[in-house]
Amino acid sequence: MRIIFMGTPDFAVPCLKELLANKEKYEVVCVVTKPDMPKGRKMQLTPPPVKEVAVEAGIPVLQPQTVKTKDFYDTLKEYNPDLFITVAYGKILTEEVLSIPPLGCINVHASLLPKYRGAAPLWHAVINGEKESGITTMMTDVGMDTGDILLADKCKIDENMTMGELHDKLSEMGTQTLLRTLEQLENGTLKRIPQNHNEATYSPMVSRETGKIDWNRSSLEIHNLVRGTNPFPVSYAFDENGEKVKIWSTLLTDMKKPSNKEVGEVIEASAQGIFVTTGDGVIKITELQGASGKKMKAGDYVNGHKITKLT
Repeated sequence: MRIIFMGTPDFAVPCLKELLANKEKYEVVCVVTKPDMPKGRKMQLTPPPVKEVAVEAGIPVLQPQTVKTKDFYDTLKEYNPDLFITVAYGKILTEEVLSIPPLGCINVHASLLPKYRGAAPLWHAVINGEKESGITTMMTDVGMDTGDILLADKCKIDENMTMGELHDKLSEMGTQTLLRTLEQLENGTLKRIPQNHNEATYSPMVSRETGKIDWNRSSLEIHNLVRGTNPFPVSYAFDENGEKVKIWSTLLTDMKKPSNKEVGEVIEASAQGIFVTTGDGVIKITELQGASGKKMKAGDYVNGHKITKLT
């Protein structure tokens, strides 16, 4: 089966590697990914993780600025693919491009569709306190994750799981869901289930501002935001001096909010952690990072920093 693989970030790498490991069944003839982007303090031009894997494997790589040109269409057609596979590519393919492979285009999506269509399903699932997530394979159409569902595998999200941990778990899970999908496609048992669009929810891109903590919210909402933005973009607040403090991890407590304390006030800062009042109680900060420091345990942080209020 001649496959063109389209993907960009770390999340897509395990699926590409799994296809490459099954060369007797699948031939990845080309990889399509986003253009190299400047990163880091020096803004050095950096290739996407998927490109690095493809280059190492000696596979041709395409990095179009847009997928809507005739040149892009013609180039893809020259590879004579049987199937497209997309995993977090980051661009919506045109109907003309999708018509190239006779077997269509299969997308590996990090949610249980039709919930959390869009660019950031992992973040929003954790931030919203979902108890489960999963991988869905679907037939790609011209909409935003609106195509027919093929297979879906679920995984639990416990109350302290971070977005990063869910990312890694689903990234590996996706390889097995994809392989099962391809096997059923080959033996003719694959079924297509139209999505119920009335049940659809969306997950727009997150930004650094997504992580701003509102201490008037409940402890559970704040805890979900903290773990849902770990390791990016990371939740944050400002201390009494106006300095930005990144909040990397928290734990829920059974403590009630003292009647004489405002939200955001620190009621204890010790080796046990930093306890902050919220809209409905008290939350425990266990890891944080000062404006010019390193991430550290709360007990270590309070040894060198005074912290009495967060806004």
